[in-house]
Amino acid sequence: MAQIFDRSSNALARASLILTGLIVIALGVTLNELQRSPWVTRQGQRADQPVPFSHKHHVEGLGLQCQYCHVSVEKSSYAGIPPTRTCMNCHSQIWTNAALLEPVRHSWATGESIVWTRVHDLPDFVYFNHEIHVNKGIGCETCHGQVNEMPIMYEQNTLQMEWCLNCHRHPEENLRPTSEIYNMDWKKPSDLNPVWCTATQVQRGVPTAESVSCTTTDPGKQMLMPAALQLSLSNAPGGRAVFATTSAKFTSQEALGGFLAEHYHIRSARELSSCEVCHR
Repeated sequence: MAQIFDRSSNALARASLILTGLIVIALGVTLNELQRSPWVTRQGQRADQPVPFSHKHHVEGLGLQCQYCHVSVEKSSYAGIPPTRTCMNCHSQIWTNAALLEPVRHSWATGESIVWTRVHDLPDFVYFNHEIHVNKGIGCETCHGQVNEMPIMYEQNTLQMEWCLNCHRHPEENLRPTSEIYNMDWKKPSDLNPVWCTATQVQRGVPTAESVSCTTTDPGKQMLMPAALQLSLSNAPGGRAVFATTSAKFTSQEALGGFLAEHYHIRSARELSSCEVCHR
């Protein structure tokens, strides 16, 4: 009886299986890279806005603080978009007839809110709290990039879950003194630019991050406080006890971050990596 399939069919079958496997692998790699690409994450894309607001002009040029516009960033889960009246505090006096600011004047006259295009837009199932991050030593620049150098705002980082978890697994890499939260030019400590920090006793009702004070200037013995003065401060009626200790010098971000994580009472990597942190 004659064979139905030629002997070469076995080779073709093996080749087809290998080719199918390669196609599946290539498709998986392609989809994996696609979901990380700016086409999906919108990383680096400049969105069209009703008013071409320049952070570079307002922050670096005029010296406005982040909190002036984003008033709720330290006490709310969201940073907040400034209302029209915040813009009109200045633009009722300057650039009053600029064509670019017509949407602002129209909003002020009619009471209709300006419809801004959100740049940092997380999925609805993700809960992010600005307050806890700002008050635990995460600077604006860590997530949003050098905003003071952006003529048009864009997304510096992917803001994907992978990016968030990488930070939560190693928070010490991004922790900084709370006094430097809004400093866009903050430099991590090094041998040439050390940081000195002093931790005091945590007070009830006071954020743990406020128990640490840091400086880039060698405090020497100025950080020490006589025992008699410590006792008088602790016993002062209505006063806040301050127990100064010897300042510690840090020449690396790893050492500084570990110190701050301990005194800020940052939760462990296991707790921070839990899905419950973001998904309520």
